[in-house]
Amino acid sequence: MSVPQNTIALVYDYDQTLSPNYMQDEVLFPAFGIDSAKFWQRCQSLVRDDQYDSELAYLKALLDYLELDRPTNKRLRELGAGLNFFPGLPEMFEEFKTCLLRPEHEALGIKVEHYIISSGLKALIDGSRLAPYVRAVFGCEFAEDREGRITFPRRVISHTQKTQFLFRINKGLLDYTQDVNDHMPSDLRPVPFEHMIYIGDGPTDVPCFTVVRQQGGHAIAVYNPSDASRTSFRKSYQLVGPSDRVRHIAPADYRAGGHLRLLIEQMAGEIADKIVSRRQRDMDENTVRAPKH
Repeated sequence: MSVPQNTIALVYDYDQTLSPNYMQDEVLFPAFGIDSAKFWQRCQSLVRDDQYDSELAYLKALLDYLELDRPTNKRLRELGAGLNFFPGLPEMFEEFKTCLLRPEHEALGIKVEHYIISSGLKALIDGSRLAPYVRAVFGCEFAEDREGRITFPRRVISHTQKTQFLFRINKGLLDYTQDVNDHMPSDLRPVPFEHMIYIGDGPTDVPCFTVVRQQGGHAIAVYNPSDASRTSFRKSYQLVGPSDRVRHIAPADYRAGGHLRLLIEQMAGEIADKIVSRRQRDMDENTVRAPKH
């Protein structure tokens, strides 16, 4: 018995993809008086000298800096309300409710869901203006002590581990109590990879770009058009050409009529059309015609 495979998943990285700023720099460091340059230098030192994974390095440095004033996860969510985004967000999410799919798509129950997979802090994103539009946010998390203060990393998501969450979306296993490694036949997976569009900004998204594209989905690399150094553009540009990580790059401008928005709309429309065609083909192949007089 198969399940309806009528969901299109738009999956986003966060830092430099949905926002031009690193979330820690934007809302966390100002709230606790942390010097951004010194913080990231400390993280680089942990990676270089002590062989820390980069994600664990920033989580350790954060706990060290906040040692005498550790916030609660609730406080982190409150800080997330101050996060800012690239142009067109969160408006695009609201507009997609009515303008992304055509009536014939909606008549067949085709829908669009949004997901964020980030190595940043889940609590900050959960408190942001994007959260109401997102089916699930996957990010690094802290456990709390008896007083509710953050104490130790409960979940760490590196750029290679991010691919695990693509499979969670693919299988519909969004709850951590569900084992993503459980075998599931392809016709029981609610979101086939060919129904996914992954949007990221650079080398840390390569594992996700690769998985989605190898499985028949779409990948878009975005860059910050306001970056005068062109570092952001070069990161995206290096993903096309011989490396063939993505076939499309676009400025991170999510407003209607822009290059990125047109790419997303075109890809989503084509996926929806394929679902319609497959549904019609299945109907034709499984319909026994009545005898004609």
